[in-house]
Amino acid sequence: MTTATQPIATLRFYPKHSAYLRTFALWYFTTLIVCWNFLGHLYLGFEQAWLHPVVAVATALVLQFGLEWIDARVNGRTPRYAQSLGNFLNFLPVAIIPGLACAMLIYPNEKLWPVMFAAGLSICSKVIFRAPVGDGKTSHIFNPSNLGITATLLCFPWVGLAPPYHFTENLTGMWHWVVPAFIILTGLVVHGMATGRLTLVITWLLAFVAQAQIRAWIFGMPWYNPLTPMTSASFVVFTLYMIPDPATTPLKRPRQILFGVTIAAIYALLFVFHIVFGLFIALVLTCALRGLGLWIAHGWQLLRERQPAAPTTAPALALGAAGGGGATS
Repeated sequence: MTTATQPIATLRFYPKHSAYLRTFALWYFTTLIVCWNFLGHLYLGFEQAWLHPVVAVATALVLQFGLEWIDARVNGRTPRYAQSLGNFLNFLPVAIIPGLACAMLIYPNEKLWPVMFAAGLSICSKVIFRAPVGDGKTSHIFNPSNLGITATLLCFPWVGLAPPYHFTENLTGMWHWVVPAFIILTGLVVHGMATGRLTLVITWLLAFVAQAQIRAWIFGMPWYNPLTPMTSASFVVFTLYMIPDPATTPLKRPRQILFGVTIAAIYALLFVFHIVFGLFIALVLTCALRGLGLWIAHGWQLLRERQPAAPTTAPALALGAAGGGGATS
């Protein structure tokens, strides 16, 4: 078994879903979102204050380290961030990513506490909402930043999503194509090589196009109208960095296909009923359905294990025949 404490040299020969490649993908997403936030506030046109990402990441880091310390003390184990500098550094992305994602995707005007609430709930959700995944282990079921953002938008109606234009507001000319193309292509490569979720990403995109064309046909609108969300940078973030979260999505391809189709179907229903923030809510509901399915499967497995085994008479008859033969002889 590979662990986070093993040196990289011993991990690189393992299959593509090894700890080494998962760590590589985690640091890729961290580097990308850090650069995107830095350039966004410096040049691209992000309209939130500089303090928003700072307090969001600080909140996420404090809670991530605090909850890990508590869990380690309760279970009598060493915290995952201890024993080496590598362990400490590799523990940072799981807090940095949701912190920056919450800060860049919601717009709370000048207030700081909504992004703190979103980032805090993102981290706490990994402890609160869990489901069994086999071998006596559990895993969180919601994408942390997606749940934090969705809960913030629903609980505080005066908080809105960041305007789509501000992700590339100050880009001109070919840069309008270069930057999104770079993010999309590198994201697809990482999911294909490191996370094993490329099937999920492609399924989601195809399912989104399919539901858009079905709605266009039913309601008599131009075919391109329901595809306009795909042109926004927020859709790219949602597609590449929220939906295919390795910790909260299936690994097997048939289940990835079902997961992606379910998100698109729920989104279409939400859109038809004029429910806003459909993308984020659809992912939350899909993750909830998957978590419910994991609990049902776990309960069914426990029920089967507790059922008494049916008596088998054939071995007893055979032993009896053998014993009788011995007595006769």
